Amino acid sequence: ETLKLFEASHKKQAQNFCQYLHKHRHRIVNYDYFQAEGVCSIGSGAVESAIKQIDRRIQISGAQWNRENVPQVLVHRCAYLNGLIGLQN
Repeated sequence: ETLKLFEASHKKQAQNFCQYLHKHRHRIVNYDYFQAEGVCSIGSGAVESAIKQIDRRIQISGAQWNRENVPQVLVHRCAYLNGLIGLQN
C-alpha cells in the first residue's frame, strides 16, 4: 500500500524509486513471512556480533588462532549449530 502512494506521485524521484522496487523486488526480503514462520532472526545484529567476537579472538596476543584456519573453524561451527555434528568428549 505504501508503494501505491509513491506510484501516484508525479515527482520523478518517487517514480524512480517505484521503478527500482519493481525491478529489484526479487531481492527484497519478505520480513513478514519470515517473522510469521519463526524461521530466524531478521536482524543482522547477531551476525555482526559473531564477526566481532571472532575478530577479537584472532587478535588475542598469544592465542593459537591462525587466520588461514578461520574458514574451516567457521564451517565446523555452522555444522554444529545446524545439528550436523555434535561435540565429542
